[in-house]
Amino acid sequence: MLFKRKAFLILLLFLSANASFAANPGKGGLISSISFLEDEAGNLKLDEVIKKSFTNLPTSTPNFGLTKSVYWLKVTVNNNTSDTGYILKIHNGTLTETKFYTILNNKINIQTLRDTTPFRKRIIQSQYPLFKIHQPHSSSITYYLRIRSNNVLDIPISVGKQLDVFEEVNLDQLYFGIYAGIILIMFLYNIFIYITVRDVNYLYYVFYILIIGLTQASLKGFGAKFFWQDNSWLIWQAPNLFIALSGIFSILFVVNFLQLKKYANILFYVLVFMSLLYVAGIFITLSNNFIIAQQLLQVTAGLVAATILISGLFVLRKGYQPALFFNFSWSFFLIGVIIYLLKDAGILPYNNFTGNAILIGSGIEVALLSFALADRINTYKKEKEESQAQALLIAKENERIIREQNIILETKVHERTLELRVANEDLNKAMKELKEAEGHLVESEKMASLGQLTAGIAHEINNPINFVTSNVTPLKRDVDILLEVINTFENVALSEEVVASKRNQIEKYKEEIDFDYLKIEINHLIKGIGEGASRTAEIVKGLRVFSRVDEDDLKKADINDGLNSTLVITNNLMRNVELVKEYAEIPVIECYPGKLNQVFLNIISNAVHAINKKFGDNPGGILKIITEKGENFIRIKINDNGTGMDENTKRKIFEPFFTTKEVGEGTGLGMSIAYNIIKKHNGNISIKSTLAVGTEFTLEVPLIHKI
Repeated sequence: MLFKRKAFLILLLFLSANASFAANPGKGGLISSISFLEDEAGNLKLDEVIKKSFTNLPTSTPNFGLTKSVYWLKVTVNNNTSDTGYILKIHNGTLTETKFYTILNNKINIQTLRDTTPFRKRIIQSQYPLFKIHQPHSSSITYYLRIRSNNVLDIPISVGKQLDVFEEVNLDQLYFGIYAGIILIMFLYNIFIYITVRDVNYLYYVFYILIIGLTQASLKGFGAKFFWQDNSWLIWQAPNLFIALSGIFSILFVVNFLQLKKYANILFYVLVFMSLLYVAGIFITLSNNFIIAQQLLQVTAGLVAATILISGLFVLRKGYQPALFFNFSWSFFLIGVIIYLLKDAGILPYNNFTGNAILIGSGIEVALLSFALADRINTYKKEKEESQAQALLIAKENERIIREQNIILETKVHERTLELRVANEDLNKAMKELKEAEGHLVESEKMASLGQLTAGIAHEINNPINFVTSNVTPLKRDVDILLEVINTFENVALSEEVVASKRNQIEKYKEEIDFDYLKIEINHLIKGIGEGASRTAEIVKGLRVFSRVDEDDLKKADINDGLNSTLVITNNLMRNVELVKEYAEIPVIECYPGKLNQVFLNIISNAVHAINKKFGDNPGGILKIITEKGENFIRIKINDNGTGMDENTKRKIFEPFFTTKEVGEGTGLGMSIAYNIIKKHNGNISIKSTLAVGTEFTLEVPLIHKI
């Protein structure tokens, strides 16, 4: 049923084409002669034109092609009939401006018609320039026409009775109405198909149908009459714009429908390039260079039509069946384009057939392309059925293979399970050994820290203890002397001698033992022992603050105290190092104090090591410790002017087992442990260092520990 409907529409279009051809007005009738004059500058006046020489035309359908010149036509009309009312018709709906001059009794009558003149203001509401003529019986009158156009300047002229001309105009509208009906039916039909099958080719095709219909409406003057009659800009721009857009959408449709990227890659890129020419034509049109745009678009349209036909033939040879219908339908459009271009070039005469060549060709093409798309659906359906049949065979074969493979897989799974079980046991064993090794390494680092701690404590406590020890012996001697003095004073006090004699004995004895010096010496020795005991107590306090390395409970702690306790432990290392402390008033933080002290110990000991390595026993080394309060964290900076580090050392400084110390001086785990401790506190540790200049570690620890 669908095939019959489409065949009927195609037949109807052919009948309209034949009717158009038969209706060709031709030369003859009332027109006795036509001649022309080219006004290249476009500034000649009628009185100047009358005096100039005109060139005779052998036809009443002159075609001057694309030109910027203004053309004057001198038309001589002989009226040998009894009628006096006629209409001069120019069968072109895209002329930019037409002026019709009638000279009677030395009076000039001017009728002006522009393509932007609203139809409601035209004396005769037609898309064609129509001018009324009142010519007496048995008279011969010469009329002048001044014509210019932004499009092809073909000027088919005829003079006829009003009724006959109106019938011709109405017949043209009927032809276009049939064409518009075909376009509308194909548009709606393919929109419905696209919604059903969701094939992108239908989407490109419906856009192509719409644009090609608007293109023909513009070229025939029906666009300005029915769609945009009050829009001067669109009246001028529409022909070129829609020609370019129809070319672009035809390329989009063709490259997708014929799958050119798959079957003809070179032709695909050729058409892409030509689509860019269409885009260039659009920009040239928008810049109001209509003639140049028309020339570019005409050449591009011819090249595109030929390239698309070649593409269809090439893809058909590749075995792509839908290309057969496509080639057949595109041939009609190509023939129409060729005829129309030959007409524009003046090779073919103008008549209703050549003037409507693209209209006829595109109408047939639009209808036939629907067959091509329908055939494509059948191809999809056939491919789908073949694919389903193939998939069914593959599914059955897969089912057989799966049954056979299941048996093999079960055996292999059992074997693999046993292997995995053994591997899992080995892995667990290795993990256990790795964990133990990790624990040993951490303990090794703790022992290294403990060794450093012990050495520091031994050195720090040794000085005050030696001081106490050296004061004990003289203090014991002085105490013995003091006890002897007490016994002597007691014996003198209990004797029966007079008081004066006793006093003399006591004074004499005091002079003998130098009692005043004895008191001073005892006080000095006791003060020294007290200072040694206080220093020892301070060291023990610092040790108590520092040595909480293994505590796992969060506590509130003062970081300044932790730094001071660490400096107490490392004091023995800083022989010639100048210590600079810039402590801010910082709040206590929630942390693991002992672990942070271990971080301070590792960094400070490394800093002192770098300073001693650079300066040796010479002065000049500086260790600077700064504490600052941030918004929700505290910042500790430990800066030294030691040997510094290069970029490679900085990148590896936090890696386990990496050390720059000599063998036996370090485990390489100190900075790795420090890094992990800071990360455990959700803090940040960064380093700035320059080789031979020094190093600065920056630690940022949150005020509140968040898990």
